[in-house]
Amino acid sequence: MMKITVLLSTFLLMISLAAGQNYSVAGIDKNETIPKGLQVGALAPGFNGTNQFGDTVNLKEKLKTGKVVLIFYRGYWCPVCNRYLQNYQDSLQLIIDKGAHFMAITPEQAEGVRKTIGKTGASFDLITDSSNHIMQLYGVDFKVTGTYQFLVNVFESANIAKNNGQEEAYLPVPATYIIGTDGRIEYVQFDPNYKIRASVKQILENL
Repeated sequence: MMKITVLLSTFLLMISLAAGQNYSVAGIDKNETIPKGLQVGALAPGFNGTNQFGDTVNLKEKLKTGKVVLIFYRGYWCPVCNRYLQNYQDSLQLIIDKGAHFMAITPEQAEGVRKTIGKTGASFDLITDSSNHIMQLYGVDFKVTGTYQFLVNVFESANIAKNNGQEEAYLPVPATYIIGTDGRIEYVQFDPNYKIRASVKQILENL
């Protein structure tokens, strides 16, 4: 599996270098709308979502009792996502001790979420957004190129659209937002390159 993952990463990097930009490596078509995310100081859009326990999670209600660390991840099939999610889980108590809530938004449906939990042990809120609504609100969604879907199917044995319950495949830029109790965004980590994400250290430093 490690060898396959390395081959996939190398192949995608070659595509990226050939294209002269870093969007192709993430499955983003530079001729389509490029996701830009939200900026520090912006009012965080409110939302309701359903977590892995079937409970409704309301952002506004969460903010009444502490800041919210909001991240986006792509799916159980993504080794980078799993590594970061496991790191966040391992350090979850440190984030809670800062008085913050931690939650992750994903386009994958319940079965995919269960696989993610099995791979990472995540106990924080994993909220399914297969309608792309929350991803659109936070400016992270994009339509996945056919080439990237093919590579994920071959190297990771996963069908992105099917995993998300969609006719067409959409993914989020795996961004991180820290939202203050006043509803304003205090910290943003946003990079189209899915390998570049907020570390636990960066999150703790900005809480």
